[in-house]
Amino acid sequence: MTPAIADLPARLSACRGVLVDANILLDINTNDPIWGKWSESALAEASELLPLIINPIIYAEVSVSYKAVDSLNAAVPESLYRREPLPWSAGFLAGKCYREYRRRGGLRRSPLPDFYIGAHAAVRRLALLTRDAARYRSYFPTVEILAPTRRMA
Repeated sequence: MTPAIADLPARLSACRGVLVDANILLDINTNDPIWGKWSESALAEASELLPLIINPIIYAEVSVSYKAVDSLNAAVPESLYRREPLPWSAGFLAGKCYREYRRRGGLRRSPLPDFYIGAHAAVRRLALLTRDAARYRSYFPTVEILAPTRRMA
């Protein structure tokens, strides 16, 4: 069977954990017909090597699919997903990257939360498991981005 993410052990060698973006969790929790299987495989592969981590922004983004906090906590249990606060230095880096994004012509409606997520990964030496790789690669070049290599049909 082909792994979801090529060369994963080598790619994670300098990382202390894997920050799991909300889109991965939502793919799995909603059985997304296009991305569900890839996200599930990638998450399973990463979890065998390093701790899986979420932060308050990711938790909030996933929460919109749940009516009760107990249901959300069951979907992202602390036994599987370590909760980390956002470091203050990530807030500083997120602001600088967002300013650069706006300087390059990025729209104001673009979510600042993505910049916090990328900055968290950057300052804490975390890999980032996501399907939205382009912006993260552009603004956080030191982060090991774990993303699909091709568009799913």
